[in-house]
Amino acid sequence: MRKVNVALLVDAVADMCVEANYHLGSDVLETFRHGLEEEVSTVGKEVFRQLLENAYIADEGEFPLCQDTGFAILFVELGQEVSLVGGDFKDAVNEGVRRGYSEGYLRKSIVRDPLRRNNTGDNTPAVIHIDIVPGDRIRLILTPKGGGSENMSAVRMLTPADGRRGIVDFVVDTVSKAGSNPCPPVVVGVGVGGTFEKVAYLAKKALLRPLRQPHPDPFYAALEEELLQEINKTGIGPQGFGGSFTALAVHVEVFPCHIATMPAAVNLNCHSSRHAERII
Repeated sequence: MRKVNVALLVDAVADMCVEANYHLGSDVLETFRHGLEEEVSTVGKEVFRQLLENAYIADEGEFPLCQDTGFAILFVELGQEVSLVGGDFKDAVNEGVRRGYSEGYLRKSIVRDPLRRNNTGDNTPAVIHIDIVPGDRIRLILTPKGGGSENMSAVRMLTPADGRRGIVDFVVDTVSKAGSNPCPPVVVGVGVGGTFEKVAYLAKKALLRPLRQPHPDPFYAALEEELLQEINKTGIGPQGFGGSFTALAVHVEVFPCHIATMPAAVNLNCHSSRHAERII
């Protein structure tokens, strides 16, 4: 059994909050460059140019990429041979968020109560998803989730009779209704299967995959490509100004489901598909 002091979690989470909000991944930058080359709309090309410029300014000047620095969402793969010492796991994660958002001068966007709307003042609490896995390491992936894209997400309890066409129609319809609100070109996370709550988790987890990395199952890789083509036919385009790039990528995650059900969910990310990762 390997002992890990939760102080390491605090430091890692604080660093990831800043890194994810200041620096875009190479996979995202690559899709921006591809969009700049391939976009058919003149205005769309200019949007991609400005997205790249914004990313470079943020990276070089150590500034947040966007004023909405998001809800801190943490995906944790916790090795079953790890023994946490020195404090509570969730407290450590939230202290890391508190420190990262304060020291990184990141906007505090979380309200303590959904109706009374009083701000917590430090961007806590984080949303934490924990998966127990073999081994003696802890893998942390943090993704700051902006409110504009989150608002455009959806869950639909499809039936088996809806089939593949039902999924395609639901996903394309969700992106079409979202329009310019989630700051396209978007990254589309799609969950299929499981239950009402599981499918939403799958859609969000799908956003963690490097952009345009296809699903390992060729069947679902083909579905991802079909969805991407159908979404880009909508013509919404970069920032909603029209063009051939409404989405940068579509990622699908699936899970077994009940014989009478076929849940589906769509979770949208803006063009800045922000994330950071640490292994402890």
